[in-house]
Amino acid sequence: MSITVSIDLGYAFDVKARAKEVFEVLADVPLSASYFPHVDKLVDLGGGAYRWEMKKIGLPQINLQTIYASTYAANKAKKTIVWTPVEGVGNARVSGDWKIVDKKTSTHVELQISGELSVPLPSLLEAVIAPAVEHEFEKLVELYIHNLVERFGGEVDA
Repeated sequence: MSITVSIDLGYAFDVKARAKEVFEVLADVPLSASYFPHVDKLVDLGGGAYRWEMKKIGLPQINLQTIYASTYAANKAKKTIVWTPVEGVGNARVSGDWKIVDKKTSTHVELQISGELSVPLPSLLEAVIAPAVEHEFEKLVELYIHNLVERFGGEVDA
């Protein structure tokens, strides 16, 4: 038995760094991943695909480790990075994209992430587990964005 938790997140922010620098960091998957919290291992599968192995989280009775693989495609002309799930790897499927817009004195960045995580627990726990998993994932992504914003010299004041 398992529970499937679906996650859809979207973020937009402006940073002080130039669009070229932002694109170069985000298009370099190992470099970008170094800013994501709780990554245990990032494995290069070749062909633009990477397997993410997150650190184990949970309670003593319930220990979860998220593992998934995605294939990344960077388009320098459009300043986009898109990733799609690699089927049959791990217990999650994650897709998303970065969009980078040069605003001359700053750079606008948009992030969209969609995912499904299969948690090996009885379905009767879904009402409790699903919100907790969603909240944890959202916290990790927000910390990732915070780390990237710091890397890019801070957020631009509105």
